[in-house]
Formats: sequence, structure tokens, C-alpha cells
Amino acid sequence: MKRALGLGVIAGLAALTSTASALAHAHVSPPVALAKEGQVFTLAVPTEKENAATTTVELTAPKGFSIESFFPAPGWKRAVQQTGSGEEAHITKVTWSGGSVPTQEDASFSFLGSTSGSGDYTFDVRQTYSDGSVVEWSGPESSDSPAPVVKAVSSFAGGTSTLTWVALVLAAVGVVLGAIAVLARSGRTLA
Repeated sequence: MKRALGLGVIAGLAALTSTASALAHAHVSPPVALAKEGQVFTLAVPTEKENAATTTVELTAPKGFSIESFFPAPGWKRAVQQTGSGEEAHITKVTWSGGSVPTQEDASFSFLGSTSGSGDYTFDVRQTYSDGSVVEWSGPESSDSPAPVVKAVSSFAGGTSTLTWVALVLAAVGVVLGAIAVLARSGRTLA
């Protein structure tokens, strides 16, 4: 029991460390989702460049990932590219433009989506700054501009160890603490 608890603490610390570093990259959350189930996903793209604002964000959906609808993003215009029409329509790319997100803040967009099955779904994200520079969030996990990935699983219960649950809970706590730190740094209040 002590060994399992010790491993849980180590895994939790590792999750917090990786979560804190992941906050500096574009990501789609939740990072783990139930396969074939519609749910809300959120794309967050950090404005890291000094003296420039994020003005355009483009998301390309991976094969097998369906976007059904979008949540409003005040101050932003949305354009979609799709194949097919009506009930056969499949959104392949969405571009949000016209907004302005300053340094040390994230552009955030939510949408209802689902995966076609279990596996990893890698998104390409293109971020354009007010000075015309572009960041392609499409690299491998170890790069400076990694692509956001969602892992779709068939079940959260079957075969999930206590250690995995501890790591997921601590990672979620890390995300919340990171968001609070970003808000505090920007001078915003949580109320």
C-alpha cells in the first residue's frame, strides 16, 4: 500500500510538472475522451509573443474526428470548411478571426465533437499574430510547437489502475492551478 501511494505521489508530481509545461502550448481538452461519445472540447492557444496579439486561429480536425457545433466566441468571426452537405456534412477546418488576444492570455474556443473510435487524434493548429508572424502547432510532442492530441478510449473504468486515476486527478488539479495562475498574472479576478 505504501509503495502504491508513493508511486501515486511521484506520478502526480510528474503529471503536475508536465501539465504546467503543457500550458505554454496549444491544446485541446479534455486530453482523454470517450470514443464515439459527443462532448464539449476546448481549444486553447497561448499568446506568447511580446508586443503582439493573437488575431487568427485555424484548427484542422484529424480524420475520424467530427465537429457537430460551436459555442459562441464573442469578438471572433468563424469560417468553416467542410465536405458534403446537410446531414452528410463533415467539418474539416475552422478559422476564427477578427479577435485580439494579448500576450500572456489564451485564445479559447469550444465546440461539440466526437471521435469515430479509440486511438489518438492529432489536430493541426495555425496561430497568426498581429505582426503577421505565424506559429504552426503541428509538431511532435517533444518539439517547441507540438500538435494538440486527444486520446479516445472505449471506457474509463475497464483496466484503469488507481495510479492512473491519481495521475488524472492531479493533472486536472494542475490545469486548474495553472489557469488560476494565468488569470492572476493577467490581473483578472475569478468572480
